[in-house]
Amino acid sequence: MSDVEVFLDETPGEIRGVVARDGRFEHLLIEREDDLAAHRLGARVAGRVVEVPDGLKGAFVDLGAAAHGFLPFRGGARAGEGARVEVEVVAEPRETKGPTLRLVGPAVGPPRLLRPAPGVRETLAALAPGVEPATGPAAIRAGIEAEEEAASPGALFPDTGLDLMIERTRALVAVDFDLAPGRGLATGGKARERANRQGLAQTARLLRLKRWAGLVVIDLIGTGHDGPAIQAAARRAFGDDPAIGYGPVSRFGLLQVSLPWGRTPLEEIFNGPDGRRKVEHRAQDVVRALRLALLSETGSPRVRARCAPEEAAIAAPLAARLGPRAELRADAAIAPAAFLIEEG
Repeated sequence: MSDVEVFLDETPGEIRGVVARDGRFEHLLIEREDDLAAHRLGARVAGRVVEVPDGLKGAFVDLGAAAHGFLPFRGGARAGEGARVEVEVVAEPRETKGPTLRLVGPAVGPPRLLRPAPGVRETLAALAPGVEPATGPAAIRAGIEAEEEAASPGALFPDTGLDLMIERTRALVAVDFDLAPGRGLATGGKARERANRQGLAQTARLLRLKRWAGLVVIDLIGTGHDGPAIQAAARRAFGDDPAIGYGPVSRFGLLQVSLPWGRTPLEEIFNGPDGRRKVEHRAQDVVRALRLALLSETGSPRVRARCAPEEAAIAAPLAARLGPRAELRADAAIAPAAFLIEEG
């Protein structure tokens, strides 16, 4: 049975939830105060169909928010232009796409939020039933470490010699397994099978952590695989959700898996189109570090954060909610994305 840990960080401005299994991070949930509620996974919204493009087998729906959602026509569901519909968000926005929707039924009135999406606490309870979340400094550190791992392009697993690399492109997610030589590690057929099984389990975990989906192409170690055994290992790793598609193992040692999209990929939450961290997240980093210092150094009468003026303007009202011991100062001498934490 796996060892499950749950963490909840309720820093002003952003709530983070983390789930770890057997010491490795599996989920990082982010709920910001400035999120568009109508775009969050699981939200129920009253919308209005604004366009039904020819040949697209779906409709664009005004949700009363910045970007229209897309409602695929499935199972005989149809809606004409101008129709008012109740929909549920089944996939959050990504890249230039708005949220993907599921038709619930007819609606009345203007576009508006009918039922908010499950919050972080509720989602943690669903992912890890009966596990009480840890809070305080441990939760803050877990959220930071989970984000760092999610940003990593791969991982090395010394117990089997597995070297795993993972990359997302516009068309697919490419995953490569390799067997790194090491002292005491075998390199024969059994070792390759063991590393491939571990690679499938770790790929599924990292995809959940990064929130990547779509077509996943996995380059297994070696060729001439036992197809049914690989398929069984893949199903154990990714699950039996009917929305998941499994392709056969090719003679070149490639396995294809199709995963349904859910939450916005983490890198799109944190970074802008230029790949740089968004200013609101740089400001949030300052507030989180300040809160961590306040909780860790309880004997200090004051804890001060210094950061660039652009970040300070966003962080200041959030830092004010941390209590009288917290102080935040704008410092033009500090570069963006850098900050200082001072005591006393």
